[in-house]
Amino acid sequence: MAWMYFIAVVAPKEINEEVLNWKLFMKDRFDCSVALRSPAHITLIPPSWMEETLEKKLMEAITNFSIERWQFKIEVRNFAAFKPRVIYLDVLTNKSLTELHTQLQGRLLNARLFPIKPDDRPFHPHITIATRDLRKKDFQEAWEVFKEKKFDATWMANGISLLRHDQKNWNVLFTSQFK
Repeated sequence: MAWMYFIAVVAPKEINEEVLNWKLFMKDRFDCSVALRSPAHITLIPPSWMEETLEKKLMEAITNFSIERWQFKIEVRNFAAFKPRVIYLDVLTNKSLTELHTQLQGRLLNARLFPIKPDDRPFHPHITIATRDLRKKDFQEAWEVFKEKKFDATWMANGISLLRHDQKNWNVLFTSQFK
């Protein structure tokens, strides 16, 4: 059986709870619910379909990659948008996060075992509040709520998570740990 998977740095519980409150606000005010289907996270490898038989091998590959890495700081500052559909918490780009993304993608692509495609878009780390179901006509009103709102959080990234879609939500299936 094939499932959809993606790989991410999942935010700690306290940040996830704050993000969940904003996602619920977006659901109540603008009928946006897609972002509610996953925990607060920074995507490293975007969703792709994969046979379940490869799941353990992917977990092993993630573990082998993670044990070579050190924890690093993630800083989140305020809100931003990909107009006209996405509102997100802005994750400050840093060398460790960019290298994690680039090196993980390279390692998994070089393995030629997993159906992962190179992402042609530049890496832009963020934590989504509202996404593709935010109607274009509602974007400006929603953006007015968030554009001046302040947010400031820092945490230590200590692992990489594999998430699997259960046909309704994205669930953390496995988390590897850094050194």
